[in-house]
Amino acid sequence: MKFKRGQFIKLSALTAAFAIGGKKAISLIAGNELLADNHKTKADPNKRWGMAVEMGKCKEGCEKCIDACHTIHNVPDHGNPKDEIKWIWKEKKSKIFGEQVHPYAEKNADKPFLYMCLHCDEPPCTRVCPVNATFPREDGIVMMDFHRCIGCRFCMAACPYGVRNFNFKDPRPNIENPNYSYPSRSMGVVEKCNFCNERVDEGKVPACVEVCPEKVLTFGDLNDENSEIRQILRTRETIQPKTELGTKPSVFYVV
Repeated sequence: MKFKRGQFIKLSALTAAFAIGGKKAISLIAGNELLADNHKTKADPNKRWGMAVEMGKCKEGCEKCIDACHTIHNVPDHGNPKDEIKWIWKEKKSKIFGEQVHPYAEKNADKPFLYMCLHCDEPPCTRVCPVNATFPREDGIVMMDFHRCIGCRFCMAACPYGVRNFNFKDPRPNIENPNYSYPSRSMGVVEKCNFCNERVDEGKVPACVEVCPEKVLTFGDLNDENSEIRQILRTRETIQPKTELGTKPSVFYVV
């Protein structure tokens, strides 16, 4: 297997760092002050966060939720579909649900549905990552550690929903209004929706939920019988994509 010069230099530096100073030295080279602390979060093990999406309320052409998410998380706009990075977007209903779409539905019924990481209770993506760069928190949010990611894309191959993106290009030059309170990424790193864990840890709802004028998105604790999301799931019919796979998604679509 051939290594590019940059990869060889990085590998050599990490090897030397480990020999000299162990994990702390590696963390400094990787850009993290404490690599070992990256997975320490404020997750409450008694909670299980989920999202309900009611597309019947969504107004055609409205993308405020997408804009808010991509702005605060420094999602780049490369200007072409080939290199597109997206955390939340609109996808055709038939592409999300496949055979679950009624075969005799009206032709215009295949309208766009909001789509994002489903934060599965049994996420296959986290099991295949060789460096634990993606992992489930105790509250169900499936995380991405951008500093640990080595770009192997195993998680992308394992995800049956196609909700992960790979930076084939340097994203930083194509961030229009950088948010310096949230880390930007480098080329060769996978990224995806994180349920705005940084906001959830402060007692806030995800940005997409907060800015939606039609209340299409409902975020809450699935373990709380009195939460708004549990009320929706108790009284409304919902569907989820590819439930036969046993991944147990935490995003529900109201039909």
